Amino acid sequence: MRVSEFDYELPDELIAQEPLAERDRSRMLVVDRANQSWRDSSFAEFPTFLNAGDVIVINNTRVFPARLIGHRIVNGQRGALVEALLVRLIEDNKNEWEVLAKPGRALKVGAELEFGEGRLRGVVTAIVEEGRRRIRFECGDDFDRIVDEIGNTPLPPYIKRERSEEQRLDEPRYQTVFARERGAIAAPTAGLHFTPRIFDELRARGVKIAEITHHVGYATFQPVRVERVEEHAIASESYEITSEAAEVINNAKQSKQSGARVVAIGTTTTRALESAAEPDGLVRTERRSTELFIYPGYRFRAVDALLTNFHLPQSSLLMLVSAFAGRDLTLNAYRHAVAQKYRFYSYGDCMLII
Repeated sequence: MRVSEFDYELPDELIAQEPLAERDRSRMLVVDRANQSWRDSSFAEFPTFLNAGDVIVINNTRVFPARLIGHRIVNGQRGALVEALLVRLIEDNKNEWEVLAKPGRALKVGAELEFGEGRLRGVVTAIVEEGRRRIRFECGDDFDRIVDEIGNTPLPPYIKRERSEEQRLDEPRYQTVFARERGAIAAPTAGLHFTPRIFDELRARGVKIAEITHHVGYATFQPVRVERVEEHAIASESYEITSEAAEVINNAKQSKQSGARVVAIGTTTTRALESAAEPDGLVRTERRSTELFIYPGYRFRAVDALLTNFHLPQSSLLMLVSAFAGRDLTLNAYRHAVAQKYRFYSYGDCMLII
């Protein structure tokens, strides 16, 4: 398959620039795979599409302020501005991170950097690729605390607002209401629609809720730079499925109650569940990293339904959705969403695929 087969036209004005006043008032396009059809709905109606015995699986990762602004240090003096987005902690190397750096080409091995008016210092230790560098930071055991104090919310580049406005609006809203485990550099956006009221309605209907952790990292927004889909390699992201979560999910898979489904909330949740799934669809209790790239032809084992936002053209996330719903059905549903002026991307509306 060619990457160009996963393209669609999207007017810029449909890219949501800010969240709705109320999280659960988003529109929701319901896509029925069996009938190859779709219909317009709203997220407030999400609980009505679930039944007693179903399980929704949510991703409780929490976004941390991973975007650092600083300067190069040249001959002991501050030089040009530098931006570093922390994307992955290098295992077994304390306070050494892989980052997306701007300007990337200017940062050679050995380059010295400072952030937060000198509160955080680092040195480039390796060149990776695509503007990525490794930086070893010098701050002892205070790294997380300092980053939380000097870092910025790493919003996607298609959200274009002034920095002060961005921070005011997005500190609380670029988190799910169930965010708990620090470690993501982007929000699991399908979860942004949920409110306590929605959870109350789900529980009242007998729907079970399982929490897993999948730290959203570079893989989620990594551009696909090849022509053939199969040649794309996805970056590693870490996840954890506890024994408690696995028990709830596996009980649904083994339930004698007809029609019990595992409903993944978001593509990151989907990748974690499928990475941990056995051939029979049961999921393992585990904590590890995954490089699973899901595209059409993949056979799903754990996930029976999917709630997801609308994704960028030619992205790996759109390919995952196309694998679940079928490419033609997915793209036709996207064209309908464009025609009906749905809101797209992180702060946009959502799609429920059943």
